[in-house]
Parts: sequence; C-alpha cells; structure tokens
Amino acid sequence: MVVRLRLQRFGRTHSPFYRMVAANHKAPRDGRHLEVVGTYNPIANKHGVKEIRLKTDRLKYWLSVGAQPSDRVAWILGKFGVLPPAPRMYNPQKMKTKKESK
Repeated sequence: MVVRLRLQRFGRTHSPFYRMVAANHKAPRDGRHLEVVGTYNPIANKHGVKEIRLKTDRLKYWLSVGAQPSDRVAWILGKFGVLPPAPRMYNPQKMKTKKESK
C-alpha cells in the first residue's frame, strides 16, 4: 500500500482549515485516512500568525516507512526542518517581459 502525507480540507467556504494526514494514495482527498499527523490553518490570526501544529515523531515515522509527502506538505515540512527544504525554482525566462523575449 502506497501511503501519502497530504492535506485534508475542513472549514467553511472561504475559511479553509487543513488536517495533515497519512492516507492511502487511492483514498479521496477528504476520505478515509490512517492517522492525523498535524494541522494547518492558512488564515492568519489578528497577530498575523498562521497556525501549524505537527507531530514530528509520527511524521518521521511515516517518512521512514516510505510515505511520500504531497508538494504542499513537503514545503511545510521543509519550513519546519522535518525534511530538507525544497530547492527554489529559478527560471530567468519567466522574469522577462514580453518586449524583452521578442
């Protein structure tokens, strides 16, 4: 069974809240999961802080047994030192204006 670490969406319209879960790769996004390993609230509070809670011991366990993080989960784990940070993609072609590229 292939296990993915991914975000499971909760909350109302325009007020997302995510649980970070270990789930079978064939399970739907908001469907059945194996374990909740953290939470992520992308809406900043009145102090401008986005809340992220991680169970690092369980995350390290799932990564050690071969779980694959999704792109966004890998980015979050890189920010908090659980995984090495993802390499920054630098593409100078995208930075050119239309006049410069002709």
